Amino acid sequence: MREHWRAVAADTMEILSRGWYDSPSGARVAVAGALREVVVHRPGDRLRPSEKGGETTIEVVERSTLEAARRMRAPVVLNFASARSPGGGFLKGAQAQEESLARASSLYLSLREARAFYDAHPRGTSLLYTDVVAYSPDVRVFKDDEGRPLAEPYRMAVITSAAPNTRKLTGRELARVPQTLAGRGRRVLEVAAAYGHEELVLGAWGCGVFGNDPRVVAACFGELLAGEFGGVFRRVVFAVLGRGTFEVFEDTLAT
Repeated sequence: MREHWRAVAADTMEILSRGWYDSPSGARVAVAGALREVVVHRPGDRLRPSEKGGETTIEVVERSTLEAARRMRAPVVLNFASARSPGGGFLKGAQAQEESLARASSLYLSLREARAFYDAHPRGTSLLYTDVVAYSPDVRVFKDDEGRPLAEPYRMAVITSAAPNTRKLTGRELARVPQTLAGRGRRVLEVAAAYGHEELVLGAWGCGVFGNDPRVVAACFGELLAGEFGGVFRRVVFAVLGRGTFEVFEDTLAT
């Protein structure tokens, strides 16, 4: 299976290099836009204050990030990022949320330009990572989750942020994880609001190989969206795969 995903990633890179692909109908489709544009926001950077405009609808769906985003209008999605490798291991055929985004879209082009994000997480430093995030405003999705070409690309923005790697934390650092997730989740929402996004796709951030507790992640976002960010966004969709994790998010975020 890894070989299959490696081939899908290689094909994605070829498409990005030439700027077009063949749709299922055989039509040539351009992949164009500000694909390399990215802004890295560090802790302390001033952002436009969020504005509250009404009620926020929160949904929990048992779908992939891409499936959820495709049903929305120019959303911003959270990339559950590797702190040290653009696109995670997608070029090597790895399979996780970031890899699924990178092999289906132009995301990798902007992440390669986000050097300040990766420089903030050098090897040998804390695996709590930092609140530095990267914002890619113009990501074009041209494949589905299985690597098949779409009839037409669609656009989304992406916020790239690394959750703590709890599997390798101990003692005081491990005890800081809930506080760290709350602060970093706040930063993700601040960036989304600063760029005027009304629709977001979030999910089980860091709940895979990084080992974060889905209850803690869901509660952090739930508290932020009910409190400080209540009414800032029109619609927030939590796209969660895996029945057990989905049920945790559904129970925690039930309104």
